Amino acid sequence: MTTENAVRCLAGTLVLIGLGLGLLVNPWFFIIVGFVGLNLIQSSFTKFCPAEMIFCKMGLPRTIQAK
Repeated sequence: MTTENAVRCLAGTLVLIGLGLGLLVNPWFFIIVGFVGLNLIQSSFTKFCPAEMIFCKMGLPRTIQAK
């Protein structure tokens, strides 16, 4: 798994959790969904993603190396 895949997995998981909590517990949990969306948009323009930096420090490769 690369950092790009891990970021996508994390974003999708947080969106689903935020939607579920927003529907079942309290609408304020929809803020999680908004935060994830805004972070994805800003990272596409600035190339700065805190989650990617954390995954790199955990040892995940940025790309899959060709054989």
